[in-house]
Amino acid sequence: MESSSLISLSLILCFTILFFGSNGVVVEARRHSSSISSLITENLYNSIFLHKDDNACPARNFYPYNAFIQAAQCFPKFGNTGDLTTRKREIAAFLAQISQETTGGWATAPDGPYAWGLCFKEEISPQSNYCGATNTRWPCFPGKSYHGRGPIQLSWNYNYGPAGRAVGFDGLRNPEIVANNSLIAFKTALWFWMTVQAPKPSCHDVMVGKYVPTAADLAANRTAGYGLVTNIINGGLECGRPNDARVNGRIGFFQRYAQLFNVDTGPNLDCANQRSF
Repeated sequence: MESSSLISLSLILCFTILFFGSNGVVVEARRHSSSISSLITENLYNSIFLHKDDNACPARNFYPYNAFIQAAQCFPKFGNTGDLTTRKREIAAFLAQISQETTGGWATAPDGPYAWGLCFKEEISPQSNYCGATNTRWPCFPGKSYHGRGPIQLSWNYNYGPAGRAVGFDGLRNPEIVANNSLIAFKTALWFWMTVQAPKPSCHDVMVGKYVPTAADLAANRTAGYGLVTNIINGGLECGRPNDARVNGRIGFFQRYAQLFNVDTGPNLDCANQRSF
């Protein structure tokens, strides 16, 4: 079938990148190929996502630990840049952001509102098909919807298209695979996290200290920190306003996860005073 062949190709491409790239990539892959699992064990992963496999969660059994680790190995700089604290903090930040995107928690939920990440794999009752019709580089395919799917809730044709090209599926003709294949789902989230989409920096660069603000960033008060990551992901809806509940949710997840990783969160957690991109 088309989907399985694309998945196989994606895995082949992943291992090709890791082991047959430049000498620098080969060294990095050898050095860090198993380090993600040393920083986040399966026990820690399950303690972070306490309720992801509850019967109440529509994504029950969709986000297994092994799929996350396998996807992460295709992005060797993720969780492998900087000192140990930086590496742990980036992983915690990524998991916190995808938790807010997929949360099933509520204020009085068992174990608290920040124990219910990865409860959903697809946007509930999308208000549109998220087709940016003016984007001719990644044209919408008739009858397809590009609503939120997967851990990062990948949305819009102009994200599905390049994400699919990068990780090995046809994002415009087969967007549904992001909600049907766990490995592809995690890969799309990590692709979004690692990829610069100008004028936005990558979430990765922000969390590892490689973000260099432009004059426009400085004028918009887009300071480095977790709040800027929120701005990259959903700033148009959440940033530039005080005490936004969604932003507070992202922060709550991050604070809990940072504690579990035994690291601090760093500064600038919210984006209340930032203009969106």
